[in-house]
Amino acid sequence: MDRDPGFFDVDERLKELSVKGDELERLNAIVDFEMFRPDLERAVPRSDRSKGGRPPYDHVLMFRVLILQSSYSLSDERTEYLIKDRLSFMRFLRLSLAQSVPDANSIWNFREALTRAKIDGKPAIEVLFKRFDAALTKAGFLAMAGQIIDATIVAAPKQRNTEAEKKDIKEGRIPEDWKRKPAKLRQKDRDARWTVKYSKAKPTEDGAKRIDLAIPAFGYKNHVGIDRAHGLIRTWAATDASRHDGAQLPNLVDKNNTASDVWADTAYRSAKNEKHLADNGLRSQIHRKKPQGKPMPEAVARANGKKSKVRAYVEHVFARQKGPMDLVIRTIGLARATVKIGLANLTYNMKRAIWLSARTAAAA
Repeated sequence: MDRDPGFFDVDERLKELSVKGDELERLNAIVDFEMFRPDLERAVPRSDRSKGGRPPYDHVLMFRVLILQSSYSLSDERTEYLIKDRLSFMRFLRLSLAQSVPDANSIWNFREALTRAKIDGKPAIEVLFKRFDAALTKAGFLAMAGQIIDATIVAAPKQRNTEAEKKDIKEGRIPEDWKRKPAKLRQKDRDARWTVKYSKAKPTEDGAKRIDLAIPAFGYKNHVGIDRAHGLIRTWAATDASRHDGAQLPNLVDKNNTASDVWADTAYRSAKNEKHLADNGLRSQIHRKKPQGKPMPEAVARANGKKSKVRAYVEHVFARQKGPMDLVIRTIGLARATVKIGLANLTYNMKRAIWLSARTAAAA
Protein backbone atom coordinates (compact mmCIF):
# COMPACT_ATOMS: atom_id res chain seq x y z
CA MET A 1 0.00 0.00 0.00
CA ASP A 2 1.41 3.40 -1.01
CA ARG A 3 1.94 6.03 1.68
CA ASP A 4 3.38 9.51 1.90
CA PRO A 5 7.13 9.60 2.63
CA GLY A 6 8.05 10.50 6.17
CA PHE A 7 11.14 11.91 7.85
CA PHE A 8 12.79 8.52 8.24
CA ASP A 9 12.24 7.73 4.54
CA VAL A 10 14.09 10.91 3.55
CA ASP A 11 16.85 10.15 6.04
CA GLU A 12 17.21 6.66 4.61
CA ARG A 13 17.44 8.00 1.06
CA LEU A 14 20.18 10.43 2.11
CA LYS A 15 22.12 7.55 3.65
CA GLU A 16 21.88 5.71 0.34
CA LEU A 17 23.22 8.78 -1.47
CA SER A 18 26.15 8.88 0.96
CA VAL A 19 26.96 5.23 0.25
CA LYS A 20 26.89 5.87 -3.49
CA GLY A 21 29.28 8.82 -3.05
CA ASP A 22 27.76 12.29 -2.79
CA GLU A 23 30.42 14.79 -3.86
CA LEU A 24 28.48 17.65 -2.30
CA GLU A 25 28.49 15.88 1.06
CA ARG A 26 32.27 15.49 0.79
CA LEU A 27 32.53 19.18 -0.09
CA ASN A 28 30.62 20.08 3.08
CA ALA A 29 33.01 17.93 5.10
CA ILE A 30 36.14 19.52 3.61
CA VAL A 31 35.15 23.21 3.32
CA ASP A 32 34.14 25.28 6.34
CA PHE A 33 31.82 27.73 4.59
CA GLU A 34 31.54 29.82 7.75
CA MET A 35 35.01 31.20 6.96
CA PHE A 36 33.36 33.30 4.23
CA ARG A 37 30.67 34.83 6.45
CA PRO A 38 32.57 37.97 7.63
CA ASP A 39 33.54 38.89 4.06
CA LEU A 40 30.07 38.15 2.69
CA GLU A 41 28.41 40.27 5.36
CA ARG A 42 30.70 43.18 4.50
CA ALA A 43 30.17 42.72 0.77
CA VAL A 44 26.39 42.31 0.87
CA PRO A 45 25.04 44.31 3.85
CA ARG A 46 21.43 43.80 4.87
CA SER A 47 18.85 46.50 5.57
CA ASP A 48 17.56 46.98 9.11
CA ARG A 49 14.09 45.83 7.93
CA SER A 50 12.45 48.71 9.76
CA LYS A 51 9.93 48.89 6.93
CA GLY A 52 9.13 45.19 7.19
CA GLY A 53 9.29 42.79 4.27
CA ARG A 54 10.49 39.21 3.86
CA PRO A 55 13.57 38.28 5.92
CA PRO A 56 16.66 38.03 3.70
CA TYR A 57 18.27 34.65 3.11
CA ASP A 58 21.42 33.82 5.06
CA HIS A 59 24.69 35.02 3.47
CA VAL A 60 26.42 31.66 3.64
CA LEU A 61 23.34 29.87 2.27
CA MET A 62 23.33 32.17 -0.77
CA PHE A 63 27.06 31.72 -1.28
CA ARG A 64 26.59 27.94 -1.22
CA VAL A 65 23.91 28.42 -3.91
CA LEU A 66 26.46 30.23 -6.11
CA ILE A 67 28.92 27.36 -5.63
CA LEU A 68 26.19 24.94 -6.72
CA GLN A 69 25.54 27.02 -9.83
CA SER A 70 29.23 27.09 -10.65
CA SER A 71 29.59 23.33 -10.14
CA TYR A 72 26.86 22.44 -12.61
CA SER A 73 26.57 25.55 -14.86
CA LEU A 74 23.00 26.27 -13.79
CA SER A 75 20.81 29.27 -14.58
CA ASP A 76 19.03 30.99 -11.70
CA GLU A 77 15.67 29.43 -12.62
CA ARG A 78 17.18 25.96 -13.01
CA THR A 79 18.99 26.33 -9.70
CA GLU A 80 15.76 27.14 -7.86
CA TYR A 81 14.05 24.12 -9.42
CA LEU A 82 16.86 21.65 -8.73
CA ILE A 83 17.25 22.72 -5.10
CA LYS A 84 13.59 21.86 -4.62
CA ASP A 85 13.96 18.64 -6.62
CA ARG A 86 17.22 17.13 -5.32
CA LEU A 87 17.83 15.88 -1.80
CA SER A 88 21.60 16.12 -2.30
CA PHE A 89 21.29 19.84 -3.12
CA MET A 90 19.11 20.48 -0.07
CA ARG A 91 21.54 18.63 2.19
CA PHE A 92 24.45 20.63 0.81
CA LEU A 93 22.56 23.86 1.54
CA ARG A 94 21.57 22.62 5.02
CA LEU A 95 17.88 23.06 4.16
CA SER A 96 15.04 20.87 5.41
CA LEU A 97 11.99 20.03 3.31
CA ALA A 98 9.98 22.54 5.33
CA GLN A 99 12.35 25.48 4.80
CA SER A 100 12.02 28.13 2.12
CA VAL A 101 14.20 27.78 -0.99
CA PRO A 102 15.80 30.93 -2.52
CA ASP A 103 13.96 31.88 -5.69
CA ALA A 104 15.61 32.87 -8.98
CA ASN A 105 15.26 36.61 -8.28
CA SER A 106 16.92 36.28 -4.86
CA ILE A 107 19.84 34.39 -6.41
CA TRP A 108 20.25 37.03 -9.13
CA ASN A 109 20.08 39.90 -6.64
CA PHE A 110 22.69 38.34 -4.36
CA ARG A 111 25.11 37.70 -7.22
CA GLU A 112 24.59 41.23 -8.54
CA ALA A 113 25.35 42.68 -5.09
CA LEU A 114 28.49 40.54 -4.93
CA THR A 115 29.50 41.76 -8.40
CA ARG A 116 29.28 45.41 -7.32
CA ALA A 117 30.89 44.88 -3.91
CA LYS A 118 34.40 45.81 -2.89
CA ILE A 119 36.15 44.90 0.36
CA ASP A 120 39.01 47.22 1.35
CA GLY A 121 39.11 48.48 -2.23
CA LYS A 122 39.33 45.01 -3.80
CA PRO A 123 36.59 43.17 -5.72
CA ALA A 124 34.71 40.92 -3.29
CA ILE A 125 35.22 37.80 -5.44
CA GLU A 126 39.01 38.24 -5.22
CA VAL A 127 38.83 38.55 -1.43
CA LEU A 128 36.69 35.41 -1.16
CA PHE A 129 39.11 33.51 -3.42
CA LYS A 130 42.07 34.59 -1.28
CA ARG A 131 40.19 33.59 1.87
CA PHE A 132 39.96 30.00 0.69
CA ASP A 133 43.53 30.02 -0.62
CA ALA A 134 44.69 30.97 2.88
CA ALA A 135 42.64 28.08 4.29
CA LEU A 136 44.29 25.68 1.84
CA THR A 137 47.73 26.89 2.89
CA LYS A 138 46.81 26.48 6.56
CA ALA A 139 45.65 22.93 5.81
CA GLY A 140 49.14 22.13 4.47
CA PHE A 141 48.55 22.61 0.74
CA LEU A 142 51.22 25.26 0.22
CA ALA A 143 52.09 26.67 -3.19
CA MET A 144 55.13 24.52 -3.97
CA ALA A 145 57.42 23.17 -6.70
CA GLY A 146 57.05 26.15 -9.02
CA GLN A 147 54.08 27.52 -10.97
CA ILE A 148 52.44 27.05 -14.36
CA ILE A 149 50.70 29.91 -16.14
CA ASP A 150 48.20 29.66 -18.99
CA ALA A 151 44.86 30.98 -20.25
CA THR A 152 41.74 29.59 -21.85
CA ILE A 153 38.87 31.16 -23.75
CA VAL A 154 35.49 31.11 -22.01
CA ALA A 155 32.73 31.29 -24.59
CA ALA A 156 29.90 33.83 -24.45
CA PRO A 157 26.80 34.12 -26.68
CA LYS A 158 27.85 35.51 -30.06
CA GLN A 159 26.74 39.04 -30.92
CA ARG A 160 25.12 39.77 -34.28
CA ASN A 161 26.27 43.34 -34.87
CA THR A 162 26.68 45.42 -38.00
CA GLU A 163 30.11 46.66 -39.07
CA ALA A 164 29.22 50.17 -37.86
CA GLU A 165 28.14 48.81 -34.46
CA LYS A 166 31.38 46.80 -34.16
CA LYS A 167 33.40 49.92 -34.91
CA ASP A 168 31.55 51.92 -32.23
CA ILE A 169 32.07 49.17 -29.63
CA LYS A 170 35.81 48.90 -30.34
CA GLU A 171 36.13 52.66 -29.94
CA GLY A 172 34.22 52.63 -26.66
CA ARG A 173 31.01 54.21 -27.95
CA ILE A 174 27.41 53.02 -27.68
CA PRO A 175 25.80 52.72 -31.13
CA GLU A 176 23.10 55.36 -31.68
CA ASP A 177 20.41 52.79 -32.44
CA TRP A 178 21.06 51.05 -29.10
CA LYS A 179 20.70 54.34 -27.20
CA ARG A 180 17.18 54.65 -28.57
CA LYS A 181 16.35 51.05 -27.60
CA PRO A 182 17.24 50.45 -23.92
CA ALA A 183 15.86 46.89 -24.01
CA LYS A 184 18.21 46.03 -26.89
CA LEU A 185 21.16 47.71 -25.16
CA ARG A 186 20.63 45.59 -22.04
CA GLN A 187 21.05 42.44 -24.14
CA LYS A 188 24.27 43.53 -25.81
CA ASP A 189 27.65 42.54 -24.34
CA ARG A 190 30.00 45.43 -25.15
CA ASP A 191 32.93 43.93 -23.22
CA ALA A 192 33.29 40.48 -24.82
CA ARG A 193 35.56 40.31 -27.86
CA TRP A 194 36.41 38.09 -30.82
CA THR A 195 39.75 36.36 -31.09
CA VAL A 196 41.28 33.63 -33.23
CA LYS A 197 42.39 30.36 -31.68
CA TYR A 198 45.06 28.54 -33.69
CA SER A 199 45.18 24.75 -33.77
CA LYS A 200 48.43 23.27 -35.05
CA ALA A 201 47.86 20.49 -37.54
CA LYS A 202 50.04 17.41 -37.19
CA PRO A 203 51.96 16.25 -40.29
CA THR A 204 50.60 13.31 -42.27
CA GLU A 205 52.15 9.85 -41.93
CA ASP A 206 54.43 10.53 -44.90
CA GLY A 207 55.64 13.78 -43.30
CA ALA A 208 53.70 16.18 -45.50
CA LYS A 209 52.58 19.39 -43.78
CA ARG A 210 48.93 20.15 -43.15
CA ILE A 211 47.28 23.54 -42.98
CA ASP A 212 46.92 24.91 -39.45
CA LEU A 213 43.38 25.74 -38.35
CA ALA A 214 42.30 29.22 -37.28
CA ILE A 215 39.11 29.03 -35.21
CA PRO A 216 37.28 32.28 -34.33
CA ALA A 217 36.01 32.49 -30.74
CA PHE A 218 33.94 35.07 -28.88
CA GLY A 219 33.88 35.77 -25.15
CA TYR A 220 36.37 36.17 -22.35
CA LYS A 221 39.60 34.66 -21.07
CA ASN A 222 40.38 32.95 -17.79
CA HIS A 223 44.08 33.51 -17.02
CA VAL A 224 45.38 31.29 -14.23
CA GLY A 225 48.54 30.40 -12.37
CA ILE A 226 48.62 26.99 -10.64
CA ASP A 227 51.19 25.52 -8.30
CA ARG A 228 52.96 22.45 -9.65
CA ALA A 229 52.79 20.42 -6.43
CA HIS A 230 49.03 20.43 -5.85
CA GLY A 231 47.49 21.72 -9.08
CA LEU A 232 45.55 24.41 -7.24
CA ILE A 233 44.77 27.77 -8.83
CA ARG A 234 46.75 30.37 -6.88
CA THR A 235 46.30 33.45 -9.06
CA TRP A 236 43.80 34.38 -11.76
CA ALA A 237 42.51 37.23 -13.90
CA ALA A 238 39.55 37.68 -16.24
CA THR A 239 39.78 39.69 -19.46
CA ASP A 240 38.04 39.86 -22.81
CA ALA A 241 39.13 37.17 -25.26
CA SER A 242 41.27 39.50 -27.40
CA ARG A 243 43.78 40.30 -24.65
CA HIS A 244 47.25 38.86 -25.25
CA ASP A 245 48.15 36.07 -22.83
CA GLY A 246 51.73 37.23 -22.33
CA ALA A 247 50.71 40.67 -21.07
CA GLN A 248 49.07 39.06 -18.02
CA LEU A 249 52.16 37.21 -16.73
CA PRO A 250 53.27 39.88 -14.20
CA ASN A 251 49.76 39.82 -12.66
CA LEU A 252 49.75 36.02 -12.38
CA VAL A 253 53.12 35.29 -10.83
CA ASP A 254 52.64 33.96 -7.29
CA LYS A 255 55.34 35.34 -4.99
CA ASN A 256 54.37 32.87 -2.25
CA ASN A 257 55.44 29.78 -4.19
CA THR A 258 58.31 28.00 -2.47
CA ALA A 259 60.16 27.35 -5.75
CA SER A 260 61.40 29.77 -8.40
CA ASP A 261 60.49 27.96 -11.65
CA VAL A 262 57.76 29.41 -13.89
CA TRP A 263 56.39 27.38 -16.82
CA ALA A 264 54.37 28.84 -19.71
CA ASP A 265 53.98 28.43 -23.47
CA THR A 266 55.56 30.60 -26.19
CA ALA A 267 52.80 33.24 -25.93
CA TYR A 268 54.46 34.39 -22.70
CA ARG A 269 58.00 34.56 -24.13
CA SER A 270 59.13 38.18 -24.39
CA ALA A 271 62.08 40.26 -23.27
CA LYS A 272 59.80 42.17 -20.89
CA ASN A 273 58.53 39.00 -19.20
CA GLU A 274 61.99 37.47 -18.99
CA LYS A 275 63.23 40.64 -17.26
CA HIS A 276 60.25 40.63 -14.88
CA LEU A 277 60.99 37.06 -13.82
CA ALA A 278 64.71 37.71 -13.40
CA ASP A 279 64.11 40.90 -11.41
CA ASN A 280 61.89 38.93 -9.01
CA GLY A 281 64.34 36.09 -8.51
CA LEU A 282 62.37 33.63 -10.64
CA ARG A 283 63.67 31.15 -13.21
CA SER A 284 62.02 31.09 -16.62
CA GLN A 285 60.86 27.73 -17.95
CA ILE A 286 58.90 29.42 -20.71
CA HIS A 287 58.96 27.68 -24.08
CA ARG A 288 61.35 29.15 -26.64
CA LYS A 289 60.00 30.17 -30.02
CA LYS A 290 61.07 28.67 -33.32
CA PRO A 291 63.48 30.98 -35.21
CA GLN A 292 61.68 32.67 -38.09
CA GLY A 293 62.45 31.00 -41.40
CA LYS A 294 64.75 28.45 -39.77
CA PRO A 295 64.25 24.94 -38.36
CA MET A 296 63.95 24.56 -34.60
CA PRO A 297 67.36 23.71 -33.10
CA GLU A 298 67.34 20.14 -31.79
CA ALA A 299 68.49 21.15 -28.31
CA VAL A 300 65.72 23.74 -28.02
CA ALA A 301 63.14 21.22 -29.24
CA ARG A 302 64.24 18.73 -26.56
CA ALA A 303 64.12 21.43 -23.87
CA ASN A 304 60.65 22.50 -24.98
CA GLY A 305 59.53 18.87 -24.87
CA LYS A 306 60.61 18.53 -21.23
CA LYS A 307 58.86 21.78 -20.33
CA SER A 308 55.67 20.58 -22.06
CA LYS A 309 55.45 17.56 -19.75
CA VAL A 310 55.19 19.93 -16.78
CA ARG A 311 53.14 22.66 -18.45
CA ALA A 312 50.50 20.12 -19.52
CA TYR A 313 49.24 19.88 -15.91
CA VAL A 314 47.44 23.21 -16.27
CA GLU A 315 45.27 21.70 -19.02
CA HIS A 316 43.68 19.45 -16.38
CA VAL A 317 42.25 22.58 -14.75
CA PHE A 318 40.64 23.79 -17.97
CA ALA A 319 39.41 20.28 -18.83
CA ARG A 320 37.58 20.11 -15.48
CA GLN A 321 36.09 23.57 -15.85
CA LYS A 322 34.92 23.08 -19.44
CA GLY A 323 33.93 19.43 -18.96
CA PRO A 324 32.01 18.54 -15.76
CA MET A 325 31.59 22.21 -14.75
CA ASP A 326 30.61 23.32 -18.29
CA LEU A 327 32.02 26.82 -17.81
CA VAL A 328 30.45 29.37 -20.17
CA ILE A 329 29.45 33.01 -19.76
CA ARG A 330 25.73 33.72 -20.00
CA THR A 331 25.86 37.09 -18.26
CA ILE A 332 26.53 40.47 -19.88
CA GLY A 333 29.63 42.58 -19.22
CA LEU A 334 33.14 42.04 -17.89
CA ALA A 335 32.21 42.68 -14.24
CA ARG A 336 29.68 39.84 -14.21
CA ALA A 337 31.97 37.59 -16.26
CA THR A 338 34.74 38.19 -13.72
CA VAL A 339 32.50 36.98 -10.88
CA LYS A 340 31.44 33.97 -12.95
CA ILE A 341 35.06 33.07 -13.73
CA GLY A 342 36.20 33.78 -10.17
CA LEU A 343 33.49 31.48 -8.77
CA ALA A 344 34.52 28.77 -11.25
CA ASN A 345 38.15 29.04 -10.10
CA LEU A 346 37.11 28.96 -6.45
CA THR A 347 34.81 25.98 -7.05
CA TYR A 348 37.59 24.15 -8.89
CA ASN A 349 39.89 24.59 -5.89
CA MET A 350 37.18 23.29 -3.56
CA LYS A 351 36.71 20.18 -5.70
CA ARG A 352 40.47 19.77 -5.97
CA ALA A 353 40.75 20.01 -2.17
CA ILE A 354 38.43 16.98 -1.88
CA TRP A 355 40.81 14.91 -4.00
CA LEU A 356 43.93 16.19 -2.26
CA SER A 357 42.47 15.47 1.19
CA ALA A 358 41.52 11.94 0.16
CA ARG A 359 45.02 11.33 -1.19
CA THR A 360 46.60 12.65 2.00
CA ALA A 361 44.33 10.46 4.15
CA ALA A 362 45.17 7.37 2.06
CA ALA A 363 48.90 8.00 2.40
CA ALA A 364 48.70 8.42 6.19
